[in-house]
Amino acid sequence: MKMEFIATNKAPAAIGPYSQAVKVNGMIYTSGQIALTPEGEMLGDDIVLQTKQVFANLKAVLEESGTSLDNVVKVMAFVADINDFAVVNEIYAEAFGTHKPARSLVAAKTLPKNALVEIEVIAVCCEDYSF
Repeated sequence: MKMEFIATNKAPAAIGPYSQAVKVNGMIYTSGQIALTPEGEMLGDDIVLQTKQVFANLKAVLEESGTSLDNVVKVMAFVADINDFAVVNEIYAEAFGTHKPARSLVAAKTLPKNALVEIEVIAVCCEDYSF
């Protein structure tokens, strides 16, 4: 089994001993993305800005992996405050459009760097599968 570790400077570098994503058997597994800029700066306490940055990071990692949000099959989302669900859901709907991957969304007591939202995805890689 061939495994490829994905890294791009268009998304924040991993802040621990892990990869931004791993590609294996035509699938891309991203690490959780929080609202760090590509330069590693955490955005403020605004759930809208943080969620949009998370999706910008995911798009960059997926692009580097050879795929896109259109090929996401599963989303795992975490929010620090379940009251932010509606806002995150609205931005999520904008990001995915008519594409509707499977999803989990849970409230977590504390996220890395006190982020308000963290999202990870699993996607099919375009170059390895034909649809």
